[in-house]
Amino acid sequence: MGRSRYIITEPQQAHFMTCTVVEWLPVFTRPATVQILLDCWQYQRQQVGLKLYGYVILENHLHFIAQSATLDKCVASFKAYTARRIIDHLQAKRAEHLLQRLRFAKCAHKHDREFQFWQEGVHAELILNEAMMWEKLDYIHANPVKRGYVNLPEHWRYSSAANYAGLGGLIDIDGW
Repeated sequence: MGRSRYIITEPQQAHFMTCTVVEWLPVFTRPATVQILLDCWQYQRQQVGLKLYGYVILENHLHFIAQSATLDKCVASFKAYTARRIIDHLQAKRAEHLLQRLRFAKCAHKHDREFQFWQEGVHAELILNEAMMWEKLDYIHANPVKRGYVNLPEHWRYSSAANYAGLGGLIDIDGW
Protein backbone atom coordinates (compact mmCIF):
# COMPACT_ATOMS: atom_id res chain seq x y z
CA MET A 1 0.00 0.00 0.00
CA GLY A 2 1.31 3.46 -0.91
CA ARG A 3 1.78 6.13 1.67
CA SER A 4 -0.72 8.95 1.96
CA ARG A 5 0.29 12.54 2.44
CA TYR A 6 -3.23 13.27 3.63
CA ILE A 7 -3.76 11.35 6.84
CA ILE A 8 -7.27 12.13 7.99
CA THR A 9 -8.54 10.43 11.10
CA GLU A 10 -12.29 10.09 11.48
CA PRO A 11 -13.38 11.78 8.22
CA GLN A 12 -16.94 12.15 9.50
CA GLN A 13 -15.54 14.74 11.93
CA ALA A 14 -14.30 18.22 11.12
CA HIS A 15 -10.55 18.79 10.74
CA PHE A 16 -8.46 21.97 10.93
CA MET A 17 -5.93 22.07 8.09
CA THR A 18 -3.18 24.27 6.71
CA CYS A 19 -1.85 24.40 3.15
CA THR A 20 1.32 26.37 2.44
CA VAL A 21 2.84 27.47 -0.85
CA VAL A 22 6.40 26.17 -1.32
CA GLU A 23 9.05 28.58 -0.05
CA TRP A 24 6.22 30.64 1.44
CA LEU A 25 5.92 32.44 -1.92
CA PRO A 26 3.32 35.25 -1.91
CA VAL A 27 0.98 33.95 -4.60
CA PHE A 28 -2.39 34.97 -3.15
CA THR A 29 -1.87 38.70 -3.52
CA ARG A 30 -4.14 38.94 -6.57
CA PRO A 31 -7.90 38.27 -6.65
CA ALA A 32 -7.57 35.89 -9.61
CA THR A 33 -5.40 33.39 -7.73
CA VAL A 34 -7.61 33.53 -4.65
CA GLN A 35 -10.69 33.00 -6.81
CA ILE A 36 -9.28 29.67 -7.99
CA LEU A 37 -9.26 28.46 -4.37
CA LEU A 38 -12.76 29.77 -3.68
CA ASP A 39 -14.17 28.22 -6.87
CA CYS A 40 -12.66 24.86 -6.01
CA TRP A 41 -14.16 24.90 -2.52
CA GLN A 42 -17.56 25.87 -3.92
CA TYR A 43 -17.39 23.03 -6.44
CA GLN A 44 -16.42 20.54 -3.74
CA ARG A 45 -19.25 21.74 -1.50
CA GLN A 46 -21.80 21.38 -4.32
CA GLN A 47 -20.53 18.25 -6.06
CA VAL A 48 -18.70 16.04 -3.55
CA GLY A 49 -20.32 16.92 -0.23
CA LEU A 50 -17.47 18.85 1.37
CA LYS A 51 -18.55 20.78 4.43
CA LEU A 52 -16.49 23.94 4.74
CA TYR A 53 -16.88 25.53 8.18
CA GLY A 54 -14.30 28.29 7.96
CA TYR A 55 -11.25 29.51 6.11
CA VAL A 56 -8.71 32.27 5.77
CA ILE A 57 -6.43 32.86 2.80
CA LEU A 58 -3.26 34.86 3.38
CA GLU A 59 -0.58 35.73 0.82
CA ASN A 60 1.29 32.42 1.06
CA HIS A 61 -0.84 29.94 3.00
CA LEU A 62 -4.36 29.15 4.03
CA HIS A 63 -6.16 27.56 6.95
CA PHE A 64 -9.53 25.87 6.74
CA ILE A 65 -11.87 23.63 8.68
CA ALA A 66 -13.73 21.00 6.70
CA GLN A 67 -15.22 17.55 6.81
CA SER A 68 -16.27 14.96 4.27
CA ALA A 69 -16.60 11.20 4.13
CA THR A 70 -13.69 11.38 1.67
CA LEU A 71 -11.79 14.30 3.19
CA ASP A 72 -8.38 12.90 2.24
CA LYS A 73 -9.45 12.73 -1.41
CA CYS A 74 -11.04 16.20 -1.23
CA VAL A 75 -7.81 17.72 0.09
CA ALA A 76 -5.64 15.90 -2.46
CA SER A 77 -7.99 16.96 -5.26
CA PHE A 78 -8.11 20.55 -3.97
CA LYS A 79 -4.33 20.82 -3.92
CA ALA A 80 -3.83 19.17 -7.32
CA TYR A 81 -6.54 21.19 -9.08
CA THR A 82 -5.64 24.55 -7.57
CA ALA A 83 -1.92 24.03 -8.20
CA ARG A 84 -2.53 23.29 -11.89
CA ARG A 85 -4.90 26.23 -12.36
CA ILE A 86 -2.66 28.70 -10.50
CA ILE A 87 0.41 27.61 -12.46
CA ASP A 88 -1.57 28.01 -15.70
CA HIS A 89 -2.58 31.49 -14.54
CA LEU A 90 1.01 32.44 -13.65
CA GLN A 91 2.19 31.20 -17.06
CA ALA A 92 -0.50 33.22 -18.83
CA LYS A 93 0.56 36.32 -16.86
CA ARG A 94 4.25 35.56 -17.53
CA ALA A 95 5.09 35.65 -13.84
CA GLU A 96 8.57 34.30 -14.57
CA HIS A 97 10.10 34.96 -11.16
CA LEU A 98 7.39 32.96 -9.35
CA LEU A 99 7.47 30.22 -11.96
CA GLN A 100 11.25 29.95 -11.64
CA ARG A 101 10.91 29.52 -7.85
CA LEU A 102 8.14 26.90 -8.28
CA ARG A 103 10.28 25.05 -10.82
CA PHE A 104 13.25 25.10 -8.44
CA ALA A 105 11.09 23.86 -5.54
CA LYS A 106 10.05 20.73 -7.41
CA CYS A 107 11.51 17.72 -5.68
CA ALA A 108 14.19 16.00 -7.75
CA HIS A 109 12.39 12.65 -7.55
CA LYS A 110 9.20 14.03 -9.10
CA HIS A 111 9.17 13.27 -12.81
CA ASP A 112 5.47 13.85 -13.41
CA ARG A 113 5.56 17.66 -13.19
CA GLU A 114 7.61 20.72 -13.92
CA PHE A 115 6.55 22.72 -10.88
CA GLN A 116 5.80 22.20 -7.20
CA PHE A 117 3.18 24.61 -5.90
CA TRP A 118 2.06 23.38 -2.47
CA GLN A 119 4.28 22.05 0.26
CA GLU A 120 3.75 18.31 0.53
CA GLY A 121 1.05 16.95 2.77
CA VAL A 122 -1.37 18.71 5.05
CA HIS A 123 -1.34 18.82 8.80
CA ALA A 124 -4.88 17.77 9.70
CA GLU A 125 -5.99 18.26 13.27
CA LEU A 126 -9.19 16.55 14.39
CA ILE A 127 -11.75 18.91 15.93
CA LEU A 128 -12.67 17.13 19.14
CA ASN A 129 -15.54 19.27 20.41
CA GLU A 130 -17.45 22.54 20.04
CA ALA A 131 -14.98 24.51 22.19
CA MET A 132 -12.11 23.41 19.97
CA MET A 133 -14.10 24.32 16.84
CA TRP A 134 -14.63 27.88 18.10
CA GLU A 135 -10.98 28.10 19.17
CA LYS A 136 -9.83 27.14 15.65
CA LEU A 137 -12.35 29.46 13.96
CA ASP A 138 -11.17 32.33 16.17
CA TYR A 139 -7.55 31.48 15.31
CA ILE A 140 -8.31 31.38 11.59
CA HIS A 141 -10.22 34.65 11.62
CA ALA A 142 -7.67 36.45 13.84
CA ASN A 143 -4.74 35.73 11.48
CA PRO A 144 -5.10 38.91 9.36
CA VAL A 145 -5.63 41.02 12.50
CA LYS A 146 -2.47 39.65 14.15
CA ARG A 147 -0.53 40.46 11.00
CA GLY A 148 -1.83 44.03 11.09
CA TYR A 149 -3.67 43.77 7.77
CA VAL A 150 -7.07 44.71 9.22
CA ASN A 151 -8.49 45.87 12.54
CA LEU A 152 -11.42 43.46 12.62
CA PRO A 153 -11.54 39.86 11.36
CA GLU A 154 -14.66 40.45 9.26
CA HIS A 155 -12.80 43.14 7.28
CA TRP A 156 -10.44 40.58 5.73
CA ARG A 157 -11.96 39.82 2.35
CA TYR A 158 -10.47 36.33 2.01
CA SER A 159 -11.94 34.82 5.14
CA SER A 160 -15.16 33.33 6.45
CA ALA A 161 -15.19 35.85 9.33
CA ALA A 162 -17.73 37.99 7.47
CA ASN A 163 -20.02 34.95 7.11
CA TYR A 164 -19.93 34.43 10.89
CA ALA A 165 -20.53 38.16 11.48
CA GLY A 166 -23.72 37.93 9.40
CA LEU A 167 -22.28 40.07 6.59
CA GLY A 168 -22.02 37.42 3.88
CA GLY A 169 -18.71 36.32 2.51
CA LEU A 170 -17.26 35.69 -0.91
CA ILE A 171 -18.50 32.08 -0.83
CA ASP A 172 -21.06 30.19 1.19
CA ILE A 173 -19.85 28.13 4.08
CA ASP A 174 -21.45 25.54 6.29
CA GLY A 175 -22.11 27.29 9.59
CA TRP A 176 -21.15 25.52 12.77
